Amino acid sequence: MYINSAYLNHSLVDFKDKSRKLIVGSCGTYHLYTRPRLPTYRPRGRVDFQILYIASGKAHFYFDKSEEDTVVTAGHMVLYRPKEPQRYVYYGTEQTEVYWVHFTGSNVTNILRHYGITKEMRVIETGTSLEYTRLFRQMILELQKCQDYYPELLTILLLQLLIHIQRQTGRDHRRKDAYLEAEMEHAIEFFNEHYNTDINIEEYAASRGMSVSWFIRNFKQYTHTTPMQYLVERRMTNAQMLLETTNYNITEIGSLVGYDNPLYFSRIFKKQKGMSPSEYRRQT
Repeated sequence: MYINSAYLNHSLVDFKDKSRKLIVGSCGTYHLYTRPRLPTYRPRGRVDFQILYIASGKAHFYFDKSEEDTVVTAGHMVLYRPKEPQRYVYYGTEQTEVYWVHFTGSNVTNILRHYGITKEMRVIETGTSLEYTRLFRQMILELQKCQDYYPELLTILLLQLLIHIQRQTGRDHRRKDAYLEAEMEHAIEFFNEHYNTDINIEEYAASRGMSVSWFIRNFKQYTHTTPMQYLVERRMTNAQMLLETTNYNITEIGSLVGYDNPLYFSRIFKKQKGMSPSEYRRQT
């Protein structure tokens, strides 16, 4: 097993310090390959914050006093907050390599939030990066050498780590948002162009490689209405325009906006607009 760690002022005692906004208390790394098992159990947690980065292999975490483990693989970080019970295990057969840093300060929660790490986040998908390991190793080295202004440099290195986490998670979030926006815009354009045809929502979703439940849920979040309600609204809006500006009869208008049955068209129009098509035409 390889271990390399260092502590502020060479003290192994965890501490809470609000004299500065952000203070690095300790940093280290484990690489397990000879010992069969390395457990950590702190039922009362610590008084500071901790980030663990799984660089390779995997680790087994037991959150919320659960007896069922959460397997965290390489490319993820785990955040523990003060007084949160800690229990996790590394196994030699899984070749676990992990880096960790403990930190405290008067403004830690706001700093984490600023870089996109909210109080709900516990396991963070960050991807693996040599930059992460470089920053952890540099923090270890600074704690060991204790050169001039090293506490300030430690803070800068930790902030760099948080920035890299934010960039990675933010990139993933923007990529997902871009895909979602593109799909919803495509659906809206398709519905606007084909609103008067017999559109099957299930078939449309399948043609775009989406499950119908995912499509409906996200379309509603994007437009504040369901796909079918959106289609009906387009049909009724265009029917209104035709009633106001043309001499087409009710049956013709219903057919133009997608309803072959004039009685069904009239019933839908009245439900949506509060009056029948003929009543609407008389008042315009």
